[in-house]
Amino acid sequence: MMLFPYTYVPHKMDRMQRFVNFIFYQVWCRARKTKKYNLDLFDANPPLKEVMTAFAYSHSKAGDRFSAQVQAIYESFSELSHKEVAQFKRWYQGNNDLEKVCAKSSSAHLARYTDISIIYSDISEQLAAFFKNLYSPSLLDLAALRAKIGDIDDHYHTFVKVNKSGKCPFCGINDLMIEYNSRREAYDHYLPKALYPFNSINFRNLVPACYHCNSSYKTSKNPAYTPKDPMGGTQRRAVFFPYRSATDAIELHVTLHHSNIVNLQPADISLQFGPDLIAEEIETWKDVYGIEERFKAKFCGENGGKEWLVQMLDEWKEDGRDPAAFVKTLARHAKRRPYAECNFLKKPFLDAFLQLGPIPERGATLRKQCDTTAG
Repeated sequence: MMLFPYTYVPHKMDRMQRFVNFIFYQVWCRARKTKKYNLDLFDANPPLKEVMTAFAYSHSKAGDRFSAQVQAIYESFSELSHKEVAQFKRWYQGNNDLEKVCAKSSSAHLARYTDISIIYSDISEQLAAFFKNLYSPSLLDLAALRAKIGDIDDHYHTFVKVNKSGKCPFCGINDLMIEYNSRREAYDHYLPKALYPFNSINFRNLVPACYHCNSSYKTSKNPAYTPKDPMGGTQRRAVFFPYRSATDAIELHVTLHHSNIVNLQPADISLQFGPDLIAEEIETWKDVYGIEERFKAKFCGENGGKEWLVQMLDEWKEDGRDPAAFVKTLARHAKRRPYAECNFLKKPFLDAFLQLGPIPERGATLRKQCDTTAG
């Protein structure tokens, strides 16, 4: 679901997921044996015990809620059988093994709140109340917790010092704020926290994305499942892992059905994506992020395809430069810096335009069209 992967950057905030791991495995999953809930259950993790103690005796609403929810879920788990606890462990591990989830591995026991609620409706509600609030500023900004895990703004600025592209990897069109900005982009929950428990503070499930990818297109879409069919069914699907080590370059071929740039509409453009080896991942990416609509809009817009065409025609008109040579030079730029100036879109768009016929035979008409559009 992305054009290029992120590099995972370890950070102090990873400790929060480790805290949650301890609470789940060492506290909740052992509730049948330990029975009585008390702060001694956290002795094996002194930093977490300090946080839990501070929350237990503080008067902050978020801290009180966190402490009370941990205890309430503990008491629910104390009623589960060994077999039932084992099922929850499989779900917890499956939801946090993002690489296997993205690969559609059958060994990843993915669980949504709706799946859990079929058998354990009360526990599903408790888990939802707990995990949906883990990422909230009201909790993460509490002094007792922040002293242990740091803060998310520092995580972001550390992250973008390593991931330097400055472009959103999900669309390749929009810029991301970088280390020199005082603000940051929002983190998208790749598996939406509204749908999935256990991974709402796992930074392998948290990825910076541009506003349009996060809030306009992906929103709460579930990348791991196809949209509902007319019968209401869904199926698991493969998706790009945001931190994958191997990069399969996405190929794009553009076909224009006419050369009237003034009246170019999305319906006049066909897009083909490859390679076939990652066809399922590409289809998921296109669906979740509205890729075809957004790429076609870029091709039809004044600041996209029309501007690129004007640039090529200007060089042809003023310098006598062969448009094919212009595109050949562009190909070298696109290979080195595909996302600078949208080269990964500009190159296939101009290739498609040249396929419609030689520029000299239609250059004056084309230039007039572009001038009229610009005016």
